[in-house]
Amino acid sequence: MTSTTETASATETGGSGSSNLPDTVQFEHVFFHKVDDLYFCLEHGTEQPLAVVSLGEEKLSLPFPGIQREFKIEPGSRDGVMLSLLAKGLKYVKGLRIGDPVPKEVTSGEASWSPKEKHKQIAYHRLAMQLLGWLSGDEHVISNPDELMQVAGDPTFRKQVNDAFGEAARALGLPNKEAVTEMIQGLSHELAYIEALRDEFAAMQRMLRKTELLRRLYKDEHSQLETANSLIRLVTLAVADFGERFETVDAQTGEIMAALKNLDTVKSYLHKQRDDLRARLVAWGDLLVKWNNHPMKPGRETEDLMLETFRFLAPRYMPVDEWVMMSRLQDAEHKKKVTEIRIKKEKKIKYMRGRMHWN
Repeated sequence: MTSTTETASATETGGSGSSNLPDTVQFEHVFFHKVDDLYFCLEHGTEQPLAVVSLGEEKLSLPFPGIQREFKIEPGSRDGVMLSLLAKGLKYVKGLRIGDPVPKEVTSGEASWSPKEKHKQIAYHRLAMQLLGWLSGDEHVISNPDELMQVAGDPTFRKQVNDAFGEAARALGLPNKEAVTEMIQGLSHELAYIEALRDEFAAMQRMLRKTELLRRLYKDEHSQLETANSLIRLVTLAVADFGERFETVDAQTGEIMAALKNLDTVKSYLHKQRDDLRARLVAWGDLLVKWNNHPMKPGRETEDLMLETFRFLAPRYMPVDEWVMMSRLQDAEHKKKVTEIRIKKEKKIKYMRGRMHWN
């Protein structure tokens, strides 16, 4: 049987691939089995890990340190180790319940999700195209999936790729082109995750185009137009930030022969970027869906979505002093809406703080 000390030590590595770590969310303390509708998530804004439980019609949000202190859960105990795993793993999922798989990112270092078949094809064809570019002396990255699939459908593509694999084998000192094929397949497996995440980035770009319509919708309403302009600036910054991240990843695989010569290093880099991009994009999931489904017309629903999005983006992309200034400049009606939304949220989830000492 694995000792608690061994398990705790493995947890500190944050996904070292140890088989000692639990595969599913499980707890021993009676508290976790007696409360109703228990789930775990990150608090919006602070990214603090929380356990959310039902108490009648109320929702109580309990920070992990408070739970450990209240129930005397030692960091090295099984429950302490599980809380530590959840604190790390909640970055990669929207939420977890008892019995759910622990995200593999923090147990084995693998991904807890899989790219679609189309992303695998896009990644493979992209690398094959880069080999063709290397052979012709005109190597560049094609990241547009439609363009890639169109080129890959060319009848002469397979023969050209076959010749390029043979030339690459000779340049790399490998026995045959099958060895190059295996290397390309291995690299494309890792790159497929990036291509899947690029799809989510495309949804963010569509969201930006939709927010730009707000200027037309509210051209005659000064206060809402100010909010719309501020929101568009923040979404533009976010899109630019993610765009630079994808460009950096593309640059690391832009020279295909260099990537094949340093295959393990490039794979390790892609692993890290995969997890980092995944953690960042998970937080956007619900918001992207809302904008995708939202009918762009003036009204309370649009204004509430603008405010929700602004509050999501401001702490991430706006300088603190500017964020404070914008908050102070909100007109009376805008402040009223903020208060109404805050009251609604507090009715849904109450935090055990202050007198209850759960922090």
